[in-house]
Amino acid sequence: MPNETFTLRSPVPVSAEELYAWHARPLAFQRLQPPWEDAQIIKQEGAFGTDGFRITVRTKTVGPLNGTWVADAFDFQPGRGFQDRALEGPFASWHHTHRMVPDTTETSFLEDAIEYRLPLGMAGRVFGGGMVRRRLAAMFAYRHFITASDLRRHAKFAHKPRLTIAVTGSRGMIGSDLVPLLTTGGHKVVRLLTGNATPLYDDGTKWVAWKPDAPLAADTFDGIDAVVHLAGDNVAEGRWTDAKKRKILDSRTGPTRAIARAITTLPIDRRPKVFVCASAVGFYGNRGEEELAEDSPAGEGFFPEVAKVWEGACAPARDAGVRTVNMRIGVALSPKSGALGKQLLPFKMGAGAVLGDGKQWVPWITANDVAGAIYHSLMSDEINGPVNTVGPNPVTNRTFTKTLGRVLRRPAFFWLPEVALRAAFGGVADEALLASMKARPAKLAMDGFAFDHPDLETALRFLLGR
Repeated sequence: MPNETFTLRSPVPVSAEELYAWHARPLAFQRLQPPWEDAQIIKQEGAFGTDGFRITVRTKTVGPLNGTWVADAFDFQPGRGFQDRALEGPFASWHHTHRMVPDTTETSFLEDAIEYRLPLGMAGRVFGGGMVRRRLAAMFAYRHFITASDLRRHAKFAHKPRLTIAVTGSRGMIGSDLVPLLTTGGHKVVRLLTGNATPLYDDGTKWVAWKPDAPLAADTFDGIDAVVHLAGDNVAEGRWTDAKKRKILDSRTGPTRAIARAITTLPIDRRPKVFVCASAVGFYGNRGEEELAEDSPAGEGFFPEVAKVWEGACAPARDAGVRTVNMRIGVALSPKSGALGKQLLPFKMGAGAVLGDGKQWVPWITANDVAGAIYHSLMSDEINGPVNTVGPNPVTNRTFTKTLGRVLRRPAFFWLPEVALRAAFGGVADEALLASMKARPAKLAMDGFAFDHPDLETALRFLLGR
């Protein structure tokens, strides 16, 4: 029985040499994992470009691409491509050729050509062939888009030196996108991690133990060019009891203040030049139809107060002359976690619902664009102070609900009244689910930041492989 084939070719905005170099940098293959695929690289052996470079991936999704994959890479041709083959996995055979095809001195084509054979002979081809072709098409469309996007973001700042960047929250929803974006751009990443976490394999980053509730050593950021602080207690988990509120506040203010102070303990010529700290669009509170830019005042309520104190905890660094950026992040979308992750199961079951009257504005943004905005803020000297990290086209909750239902091809005609939401979620209902924040990314737009996904439906299709 003949093998099946799949090929995808896409233009990229850099030379073939730079395209190859992107693949050779740390975490490139992690960066290419689609967010809707429950896949994890659990082992990496050898170095890219040498015989013996091998990756082991564990997948848990339903269908014929399940199981543990072991792929062996070979035939490395710098600036032109390489190949890999499956030594273990669900396919009877798998041979993948990665080509970097020169176009001009500043452009090229990325081509993925795969020859594969499903198990179980004709039965596997009949019952699984269509699903595999659809999944390959979605997977490689995602991979080509991410590759071109990252290369475009890197090219914008190619004239600037590569940085050594310390990151907290590096394994969270935003951090897991940001760190590979940084490493594939040639930057070095130092992860500040809590607990006794150790890497499964050498991932090209440095892992450093960190206790958020303890002062940082004076030399913590010696040799660090920039700090990105993303860590904080998950506001969407559990009811907002008094203890939960205290944890939300303390997890943001204490560690932020400790980091800001540690930055300033170093001599001026050795301290980080930029401090990017997460904040939240919840700073504005429930504002109805009001257009919200970075100069809009804070709102009223628990979370606006948290956001004000959170941003205020950066004062030691800001007052010492360190460029300090507060990323007021909106509703970050990823199927892996966060608001979208929680909604997927009920929506797939046909139980998608409008919340309250559905008129509240949702300041959504993809997790990938959040990572891109953080990178832009690290590299652009023009970005300072609060930055609305939201997409350019907010939608109402009703529009969001109907759009997600349409993308998933599921009905979304249920309605959850405000009283039911308050009974189920407590304070989270009023300050998150029912709050209306029509925020706009004024500073990012003024500084020329390009969103990958300004439109909600295309964003959801990208994130969900639809």
